[in-house]
Amino acid sequence: MLWYLLKLLVLLPLVGLLAWGCLLATRRIQERAGRGPGSRSLRVVETLMLSPTQRLAVIAFHDREILVAATRQGLTRLAEAPARRESPEP
Repeated sequence: MLWYLLKLLVLLPLVGLLAWGCLLATRRIQERAGRGPGSRSLRVVETLMLSPTQRLAVIAFHDREILVAATRQGLTRLAEAPARRESPEP
């Protein structure tokens, strides 16, 4: 019984660290895949939940920002404007 508990105390944190490491590696690979010359032209800038079934979203697409309302019935375009230039972070 003591041997079982000792193995559990050693292997359980090891398995947790391996899972955490895999999640970090997956995130980094996904971030790298989205950059470069083939990067995506569609990006969700910001979202705001109005109710459990309604949400507002600002979507950046080809130097334009589009405000859409998302409901269970679908998407509705509310407004469109030129994209804001992002200020460089310090």
